[in-house]
Amino acid sequence: MDRKAICYKFLVENKTEHTSMLAEHGLSIYIEADGKKILFDAGATDIVLHNAEVMGVDLKDVDFAAVSHGHYDHTGGFPAFCALNEKAPIYIHKDAFRKSYGFVDGKPEDQMSGICWSDDEKAAIEGRLKYTDGPVYITENICVTGTVPYAEGTNITENFYFMDEAGQWQKDDMCHEQVLVIKEPDGLYIFSGCSHRGVISALEAGKAMFPGERVAVLVAGMHLYSATEEDRKYVVDQMEAEGLDKVMPVHCTGIKAICDLKTRLGDACTVAVAGDVYNGR
Repeated sequence: MDRKAICYKFLVENKTEHTSMLAEHGLSIYIEADGKKILFDAGATDIVLHNAEVMGVDLKDVDFAAVSHGHYDHTGGFPAFCALNEKAPIYIHKDAFRKSYGFVDGKPEDQMSGICWSDDEKAAIEGRLKYTDGPVYITENICVTGTVPYAEGTNITENFYFMDEAGQWQKDDMCHEQVLVIKEPDGLYIFSGCSHRGVISALEAGKAMFPGERVAVLVAGMHLYSATEEDRKYVVDQMEAEGLDKVMPVHCTGIKAICDLKTRLGDACTVAVAGDVYNGR
């Protein structure tokens, strides 16, 4: 029997064009692929529940969830999700719970960048967490990569810091960043939350999970809003050379980088918003 084509729905994104949807600084994508119902990230708050209901998505039916990395804007909705869905395991990196902060003028920002679950919320969720490091294949066609290796030529656009057990601030190497990769008949579909280790790193990590397969679609927060023009050009050049059917810059990509990608790639670049639904390419 032929596989049903992948379907992915944007439950949470920084922007929306749909009047019944809510937007926030965050990302959450509902995916149906290879017979599985998947939640990739859960946004910053519980608006993921509201938006899912508006879109007709029953989160109780989700088979498993994947966490792109340990930041609040991708994990804040999980306590509410877990109160609704009592079965789905959550694949999260073993180092995702660093209490990290961005720094301004040598001082930590007021709001923590890391996961902001309360102790009670984490305790309630703990039994659902499946800690990753290396690749985990959920099915033969679906993989969570574990740590994304750095790709050559990557420049990091923003650093985060966490306090170690000795009370010293340490740079977060973002080893807890991972991507979701789904092999479809027309190629790979790669989902990256923020690409803090570089979007090219995320792309290469996804390709490595299924050697020899082409990438059809890349959906990624690219974290280029503070990147230099040179760094943005490097990413656009690499995307053009890859020859993807569709590039979807979301969330933290930044308007300048989105415009650069759209100008160069034309119809191959799609700007998704909360409430959008895509079937295949």
